Amino acid sequence: MADADIIPIGTRGKPGRGTGKRPSAAARDLAGKQPGKRATQPDEQPDEQPAEQPGAEADAVPTPDEAAVEPAAPRTAEPTGEQTVPGAPFGVVPEEPARPAATTRDRSASPLVGIPTADWLAAFQHAARELFGDAWEPQLARFLAFLRRRVTGDYVVDEYGFDAEITTRFFIAALRPIADKWFRIEVRGAENIPSEGGALVVSNHSGTIPVDGLMTLAAVYDHTGRHLRPLGADLVFRIPVVGAMARKGGATLACNEDAERMLRDGELVAVWPEGFKGIGKPFSERYKLQRFGRGGFVSAALRTGVPIVPLSVVGAEEIYPLVGNIPALARLLGVPYIPITPFFPLLGPLGLVPLPSKWLLEFGEPVRTDEYEEGAAEDPMLVFNVTDQVRESIQQTLYRLLMQRQSVFK
Repeated sequence: MADADIIPIGTRGKPGRGTGKRPSAAARDLAGKQPGKRATQPDEQPDEQPAEQPGAEADAVPTPDEAAVEPAAPRTAEPTGEQTVPGAPFGVVPEEPARPAATTRDRSASPLVGIPTADWLAAFQHAARELFGDAWEPQLARFLAFLRRRVTGDYVVDEYGFDAEITTRFFIAALRPIADKWFRIEVRGAENIPSEGGALVVSNHSGTIPVDGLMTLAAVYDHTGRHLRPLGADLVFRIPVVGAMARKGGATLACNEDAERMLRDGELVAVWPEGFKGIGKPFSERYKLQRFGRGGFVSAALRTGVPIVPLSVVGAEEIYPLVGNIPALARLLGVPYIPITPFFPLLGPLGLVPLPSKWLLEFGEPVRTDEYEEGAAEDPMLVFNVTDQVRESIQQTLYRLLMQRQSVFK
């Protein structure tokens, strides 16, 4: 291999000559253990150095070869991203510190680890007692049994879609605090509702939104233990979510066939003959009954021979005082009316919160229909007379309750 000039980096001196067999003198100088002292090879005699004389460094005269070579300018480290040790020769990179070995996550650092099982059980019992009361164990057992039945499909739904278990545990349970705390409903004459067998409850309708029907369902169940089966308009069942919930809650379409079939099966059926005219009448006409239709509910009661129980509701007229309507928009949307109240749509969704009026529900004396001859339902005059009798009973009761009421909210 040809000789090459080797210029040691970061040193001062003359270029050395290399033969390929052993390093040059300059290279051996770099490999020396002591800075500034040239390392010697085994077969090489160390150069004789004259003894240093005091002041010799100051009086030393450079040789011609040394004078010909300019002193190398001090080099600055180029930014290579490597750090050097202060005071170390240029290019000396410190050894990379050993990286800590990857450690697994200490599970004991989690706040949930190490909690005794007894503490978990105590916390669970406390939560169950807060949710279900002091008798939380049977309540929790019944709730778990309910979940098991719903998952396995071991529950009963009748031919109309009525789910008694869902209605009792969820619908009635959700309506009960509203009836007791918000409207403070007072029920009178609940003993007039038959404890068994079919019966038809006929009520006045009011409130802009049919909240009175929902409150009647909760009041009847809490005072008699019987589920009220309401007859609803076809608009109710056309609404996607509301229609399915109404079916599960026991409602069915307001037609004579379904009404008669449920009455014969011993169900407690409810009807609001005023329909949308009752709930959509202006506030100035509150508690004035509208026309009761053609008396179809009376025909159903006459054919099945069940009693008719009149119901008068006071307090529902004030929850959404209807002061206006938008008939053009109502026709466009296919609804009976678009209500305007003092708070809706002025306050937006907040205007949908009903006012906390005091409610009175009074069930009147039943009107018996089993005393009429067979085929009485086909007599129009008889049907009209019985319809007018029921309507007049409800109207007179409304006037009497209004006279007894001291305030709308008390």
